[in-house]
Formats: sequence, C-alpha cells, structure tokens
Amino acid sequence: MTTPPPLDAEALRARLLDGGAYRALDVVTVTGSTNTDLVAAANAGSADRTVLVAEEQRAGRGRMRRSWVSPRYYGLHVSVLLRPVVAARTALSWLPLLAGTALAETVRETTGLAAELKWPNDLLLGGDRKAAGILAEAVTTLDGMAVVLGIGVNVHHDAASLPESAGGLPATSVAAEGAEVDRTELLARLLERLSEIELRWREGVSEEAVDGGMLERYRPLCGTIGRWVRVELGGGRVLEGEARDVDTEGRLVVRDRDGTRTPVSAGDVVHLRPARR
Repeated sequence: MTTPPPLDAEALRARLLDGGAYRALDVVTVTGSTNTDLVAAANAGSADRTVLVAEEQRAGRGRMRRSWVSPRYYGLHVSVLLRPVVAARTALSWLPLLAGTALAETVRETTGLAAELKWPNDLLLGGDRKAAGILAEAVTTLDGMAVVLGIGVNVHHDAASLPESAGGLPATSVAAEGAEVDRTELLARLLERLSEIELRWREGVSEEAVDGGMLERYRPLCGTIGRWVRVELGGGRVLEGEARDVDTEGRLVVRDRDGTRTPVSAGDVVHLRPARR
C-alpha cells in the first residue's frame, strides 16, 4: 500500500486561523500523545481554541487507559484545548458528545458512510466496527478550568494495518469501508464543524439547559439508543438493559428488565443486541 501524503499544515492554518475559528494550530510529525502535550500547554497558559495535530502518535491514549496507535500519515490524531466559561460546571460533560456530533456529521457528509456514535463517543462504521475514538480530559489551571478534547480517526488503514480490535470492537477505517478521502480536507471540515457546534453550545448553555440545545442534534447520531446493552460501571458493577435515551446532562438512560431507568454518566458500554420490542 502506498504511503499517504502528509497533511497540508499551511492550508489548515489558512483555513482555520484566518477565519478566527481557532487561535493556534500546529502540526508535528510525531509525538507521544497530543492530549498529553495540550494538557501541558493548558497548564502553561495556552489560549482557548488551541489545536495540536500529529502525523503519528507513539503513546496515544483512549478511554479506560486503552492505547491508540497508528502508522504515520494513515490517521488523524488531533487535540483541541477549550476554555469555555459556562454557568454550570456539569455542562462540561457535554464537550465529548459535541466532539462526537461533529465527527459523525463530518464523516457522513465527507465520505457518504453511515457513521454513528456508540455512547459515550466511539465512532462506528459498517455496524459495530470502530473507526474513531474521543478522549476528553479536564484540566484545572491558573487561568481556570480547561478541557482537552482528543480525537483519533482511522482514515487510510487497510485490513493489514488495522489492529485486531479497538476497545473490544472490531477495528475499521474510512478506507476499509470503501471510502476515499483527503485527510487535510477531512480534518479541516471536522474542526470547522466542531467550532460551529461548540460555539452554539456555549451560547445556549445555562443552569437549566447544560446541553446548550445540542441534545436533539446528538440523538439521531447515537446508535446506542434502542440497543440492548451491558454497562460496566467499575468495581465489578454491571448494568444490563435497553438504552432508552440520552438525557439533557449527556447521560445514557438504561431501562433494566424490571423497568427501572438508570442514568449512567460514565461506564464502558457493550452493544449486545437490538432492543426487544
């Protein structure tokens, strides 16, 4: 397989910085983890809407301390530093869901693939095959609360260059699902969409509406809703039932066999089968 071309960093800066969507954008050839780097940058005072992109990560991190490794030039590894000032701190739990919304909408529009989200924010293609993941990290700095959003997307990988699984799911990529896309264009559209969604959320969030009006945009993209799921809550606790909804606080609402509805704010979700009707 021919090695894909590098990202066009100058084109990204011209498109994303000149229009004011972001304050800073750097593309590095290799790093350990873009999230780790931006957490350090947040503590050093980096501005709201700072972006770091790596062509290759050697110590990328996913949820539940999983690793995320990809050959150079094959995927997208991008982190965004955000410093939103919102009325309720609980509203910050919506940021990874906003990133998932931006990612799923962008992949659908750019590739034509039927992308959907597995709560809390894996991107699935071709059913239950994982093509991307999102990791949000809150940072308390001298300049106030910040959140670093990390997004990793498998783009050009063929079957031979994919891991056997990703977070317990079969791994896939945009290319493996039959779509061809330019990484620079995909990244530019993703960051433009994330900027638009996050700004709307900032403007709409309040003590009474921590979703900032974005729940109705997230719900249609969430393939977990309507599925029979097992949620591993930690400490050996497991919840099994039908994922009925995502509520205004971004929690997955699971109805067990007794009809009890439990909102889940954090947990490892396994899709078992479609819900019984």
